Amino acid sequence: MRRPAVALTLALVAGPALGLAAPAYAGGQSWTVPASASITINGHGYGHGHGMSQYGAQGAAKQGLTSTEIAEFYYPGTEWGTAAGRIRVLISGDTTDDVVVLAADGLTLRSSAGREVLPDNGATQWRFLGGTVSWFDGTWHKYAVVKGDAGFSVPGAPVSLVTPSGATEYRGQVWSRVDGGDPVTVDTLGMASYLRGVVPLEMPALWEPAAVQAQTIAARTYAAYERAHPRSAVYDICDTWSCQVYGGASAEHPASDAAVTATGRKILTYDGEPAFTQFASSSGGWTSAGSVPYLKAQADPYDAYSGNPVHDWSVTLTDRTLERAWPALGNLRRIVVNSRDGNGDWGGRLTSITVVGGRGRVTMSGDTFRSKLGLRSTYLTFSVRAR
Repeated sequence: MRRPAVALTLALVAGPALGLAAPAYAGGQSWTVPASASITINGHGYGHGHGMSQYGAQGAAKQGLTSTEIAEFYYPGTEWGTAAGRIRVLISGDTTDDVVVLAADGLTLRSSAGREVLPDNGATQWRFLGGTVSWFDGTWHKYAVVKGDAGFSVPGAPVSLVTPSGATEYRGQVWSRVDGGDPVTVDTLGMASYLRGVVPLEMPALWEPAAVQAQTIAARTYAAYERAHPRSAVYDICDTWSCQVYGGASAEHPASDAAVTATGRKILTYDGEPAFTQFASSSGGWTSAGSVPYLKAQADPYDAYSGNPVHDWSVTLTDRTLERAWPALGNLRRIVVNSRDGNGDWGGRLTSITVVGGRGRVTMSGDTFRSKLGLRSTYLTFSVRAR
């Protein structure tokens, strides 16, 4: 989770085929790379580092902090408020143009014509496609023509949506809507029901109750923020890590359900509006500054607890790995850190880095470097040795 996306910059500057010298760089950190080298990248944390560290929340809970204390530590300057109501979630796993659900007692069709309980006629599935409602008993049969959008629900129970990967249960109403001319599937449901399908996918439900409650508060607040800044005219939020992961009723767990109940409608606010409560797996010991005042760079004493496997990490690559990632370099000769954010070990997270080769050099953001190599974070440093 985890927007808005950081703007990434990539610049390629050609250099002479031989003898390319690195220019002067403000960062003052550089590593010469032999013709055949092993490059070890040592790092801290996992993710962008904005807002709450999920492992840090668990570490804080193990030290006895309450969910309120955890939330106030990771989002300083926010205030408390409440949020309820309904939310519209894009179901990205339904990649077909239709909406297909399993037959169930009380299955209800919702449309511009109102609500209709569909008959128990031996159907195993029902479908909405291009304005036509059909039922399936081994063969598809036309049932009705509907104007506009249509949705399915089962009163008091989830509806089973059939997607290319199988059936998943969703609470609320599962709609077929049109977004920019394209059909999309949207689950419309109450906030508490939505959180039941989010929290156990964002944090292990059996972690310390205070940590799971803090995750619930962050997730509820994030959802309220997205609802106030909807992604589309027909949905508020997506169901992947680009927003926060949502798995419907199929993902629910009793322990995280308890956290949803225990936190009521609590959210964090800033200037009277829902806060943008980003969170990530591990801060590595320092959170990073985000796009709003309450996403501050600050030392995080809770992230280093013994159960955090990504507080410290290391990966060893060969020079060929970087040369394949940026083929215009030629033979890799030098790695230069241009700038860091100034917080924590090694001067903090990379903000700009240059890789220098025999044929050229590439300057990019730390986020681009991390993404290209599949690294856990930009909070890292290097060591280089000849192979």
